[in-house]
Amino acid sequence: MTLKEIIGNRDVVSALEGMVREGRVPHAMMLYENDGCGAMAVTLAFLSELFGSERKVSGLMHPDVHYVYPVASGTKVNEKVDKLRAELFLGYWRDLMKANPYALEPEICEAFGIAGKQTVINNAEAKEILETIYLTPVEGGWKAVVVYLPEKMNASAANRLLKAVEEPPEKTVFIMITHAPEKVLQTISSRCQAMRLNPLSREEVALTLESRFGESATDAVSAARSAGGSVGVALRYLSGKEEFEESMGIFTGLMEAVDSKDLVSALSFADTLAGLGSREKQKAFCKFAAECLRKIFMIQQDLLQIAGVTPEEEEALAGIASRCKKSFPRQAIPYIDKAALMIDRNVAQRIVFSDLVGKLFSIY
Repeated sequence: MTLKEIIGNRDVVSALEGMVREGRVPHAMMLYENDGCGAMAVTLAFLSELFGSERKVSGLMHPDVHYVYPVASGTKVNEKVDKLRAELFLGYWRDLMKANPYALEPEICEAFGIAGKQTVINNAEAKEILETIYLTPVEGGWKAVVVYLPEKMNASAANRLLKAVEEPPEKTVFIMITHAPEKVLQTISSRCQAMRLNPLSREEVALTLESRFGESATDAVSAARSAGGSVGVALRYLSGKEEFEESMGIFTGLMEAVDSKDLVSALSFADTLAGLGSREKQKAFCKFAAECLRKIFMIQQDLLQIAGVTPEEEEALAGIASRCKKSFPRQAIPYIDKAALMIDRNVAQRIVFSDLVGKLFSIY
């Protein structure tokens, strides 16, 4: 894929095209995206033009492009923490990114066999990068280091890389792809040229699904309505109807219990959420619930046409919207966001979700 074939974010794409055309490439860039909004696809397209080799870069086979991503020991690679490196997972990374460069973070963890594990970019990885970037390029041109989720880099690794990111060897570029720029160490982020990749419009998501992934127009439009501008989320929706039905069942059941003023029944959902199996699934449900509440708010404001509600959701969400106070969605979303933050910080899940259910019960 070339930059001209990228759908959406034309301002960023135009800036990258100008860098290649004028030969004014910054030594370090940071692309900030919502998960699944195309930063990896844009990166591969940019490097294809910079290196003049679309086949090698798009196939993740170029010898002078190196990929770094957070990892952990799991079912496919079992190694001591201080020896874990991205290279051990390269085959799984290459297969997934070739098939779907819009893959979500949980899907990458599943492909690596580390779902539910705490992932990190460690000092051993930083050492590997430093040894690599000072070697002569195999093909005599540019070298690139693509760092996926630099917010998962520990302080030791970041400090080790700092000098290289600030003053890399000639014709070497670092590209960071982050979902949480506020969590990236300031010493790293301050040395990068930041670019924001905005969520795509529904039309752009649908067009990407049709043109790149061969989805039918009907399925593409339906998935785009609930994707929040993320091609990755839309693809997950199309391939994970069972997961969607499970999440919607939990959410509607919780709302029914809260509506009936049955605190005991509502608190039983805290156990259900705590038992989802991994922190990633629990955070994914929090994101799903927050999106449902956003749609409920839009329905209450008579904005159904732009709410992005799918046919599968409409009846359930419209029913909740008719029963809850208009202030409920706006008050509930910060509580859900905080619950996701606490889960990410490894606070006991049952305590987090019991507290969340209690707060929802009190404001409904």
